Amino acid sequence: MNQHNYAVIMAGGGGTRLWPVSRRNRPKQSIPLVSEESLFQTTVRRLDGFFPPERIFVVTVAEQAIILREQAPEIPGENFLLEPQPRGTASVVGLAAAVLNRRDPQAVMTILPADHYIRDRDLFHYILRVAIDIASQGYLVTLGIAPTFAATGYGYIQRGAPLPETFSYPAYSVSRFQEKPDEETARKMLATSEYSWNSGMFIWQTGRILAEFARQMPELSLKLNQIGQAWDTPACDEILGRLWPTLQNETIDYGIMEKAEKVAVIPAAGLDWSDIGSWDALFDVIMPNKDGNIVVSGQFLSLDTHNSLVYGNGDGRLFVTIGVDDLILVDTGDVLMVCHKDRAQEVRRVVDTLKNSMREHYT
Repeated sequence: MNQHNYAVIMAGGGGTRLWPVSRRNRPKQSIPLVSEESLFQTTVRRLDGFFPPERIFVVTVAEQAIILREQAPEIPGENFLLEPQPRGTASVVGLAAAVLNRRDPQAVMTILPADHYIRDRDLFHYILRVAIDIASQGYLVTLGIAPTFAATGYGYIQRGAPLPETFSYPAYSVSRFQEKPDEETARKMLATSEYSWNSGMFIWQTGRILAEFARQMPELSLKLNQIGQAWDTPACDEILGRLWPTLQNETIDYGIMEKAEKVAVIPAAGLDWSDIGSWDALFDVIMPNKDGNIVVSGQFLSLDTHNSLVYGNGDGRLFVTIGVDDLILVDTGDVLMVCHKDRAQEVRRVVDTLKNSMREHYT
């Protein structure tokens, strides 16, 4: 691959919908949920043969950096860009772009969340090559996922006309970004075949995305440029500590992409992709038994039980269920959570309640 191509892994999220396994001091990306490796390690391994370790960057918060460095020691320590505190994905992307652009003004960056599951790595690499070719023409490129059902938990991308240039994989202009829809709207979008799920994966030249920051979010752009110029200098800690808390807290989708110019989408079908954002997502990536049940860890005895998930804490505790369906049972030793599968997205409400009721030690 071209020496100016870089990967940036966003690994600072809290993963509150995967509580109680995902905690402040051990968030979901550092946990082995799908395999023996953590989601972060799986993301790093997915880049083998495409990006060398010295061109992989990780943006995370300081309290998570130690464990992530231990899980990926091949990535140089200076490639971990530490946020003093979370300020939204716009700041994450802007920080990485500013630092990379300072180090390499010709850089093309691929933005990747740390909590995705992609089964077909070879196809993923092929699509990334096409995306980088498109980005080299000045496009802001996003990977769209071909929807398989009327999901209400994802944002959507409506594609427009095919790009005028010829590439080795279909690519289209973006008509609009759609926020997470209600169920009726999601069904209508699914029926048109014009929409992709918004994967949160982006590819662009650092100079190009920084120009969009300057045009759309000038105050944030000014501060990020100051931080980027100070990076790798003795003044970095002071400038970062002073400016970062004042940054606008915004997502890259809402802050930049929805009004950006020259945006392209690649409808990436066949990746077998999943965003491991909540407990019910594990049903998409782990093979269940004949009754539709999944055991991630622990011992499970089920009688007349279907479509349920058990996650134990490794102490050999036996889970027994009789005559229940569509349950999620998670035991971490200090917390036992029982949740209906259809309400898995509401787990984050528990975390908010615990914080507001002076029981933050459980979060």
